[in-house]
Amino acid sequence: MKIEDSNRRELTPEEQQELEKFKVIIQGAIADGILTRYERDRIAYIMRADGKITYEKFELLRTLMHEKIASGELRLDYS
Repeated sequence: MKIEDSNRRELTPEEQQELEKFKVIIQGAIADGILTRYERDRIAYIMRADGKITYEKFELLRTLMHEKIASGELRLDYS
């Protein structure tokens, strides 16, 4: 399913920079193929820290984490 937002606008350079930082954090957390509870909680905290949960942040989570979890490429370890 593709989510579209008809009100989407071009990101500012600052927003693009913040999104890139968020992407790097996610990539670091999943680099070993395992997502721990601490890593998941940290990503969720960072995602909400500025009070703005954007379409772009959700899209990063979907493509970098959720699809990999669904395919078995990324394993959850909440022990």
